[in-house]
Amino acid sequence: MTRSLLLTSLRKSARAFSTTLAARSGGGSAAAPALGFQLSEDQLSVQGAARQFVRDVIIPAAPHHDKTGEYPVDIIKQAWELGLVNCHIPTEYGGLGFGVFDSALVSEQLAYGCTGIQTAIEANTLAEAPVILAANDAQKTKYLGRMSEEPLMAAYCVTEPGAGSDVAGAKTTAVKKGDKWVVNGQKMWITNGGKAN
Repeated sequence: MTRSLLLTSLRKSARAFSTTLAARSGGGSAAAPALGFQLSEDQLSVQGAARQFVRDVIIPAAPHHDKTGEYPVDIIKQAWELGLVNCHIPTEYGGLGFGVFDSALVSEQLAYGCTGIQTAIEANTLAEAPVILAANDAQKTKYLGRMSEEPLMAAYCVTEPGAGSDVAGAKTTAVKKGDKWVVNGQKMWITNGGKAN
């Protein structure tokens, strides 16, 4: 299946799920059905596509990556081609617009195959979340749009020597000086730092 056909199918699934969820939450209906624990057909389809990718690609390659520590660039590109990377990016910026639960269905399958490879793929979610939550439209278009256009990796750096991953304890500063920003501080264990675009 080509990337565009798969993405069209996944987008339909995401729209159907969000429409169903709105109806369940009472979106104008006097007697909305109770929220169930069964996956919808669309969710099962997304989960199945991810599961098949894991069986065909990740599981056979995982021992190699575990032994060598080689970063799984080719696997990430293949996952991106299938629409299994950046699922949470809103549709207006080229993504599938998946919510937390639908994205978790994909992530769960990837982790079943190899948690190391899943972490490399899902690091984009960490790096893109602040942009989704706090960026203006121009920034979202620039940074989220490019992640949807080609298989790029984003980095996320929070951890500092004295604070660990405690964001409230971070000491790094960013100060605007003229038309440039000056960043001072130390970071360590930067997820995808060596591979980010």
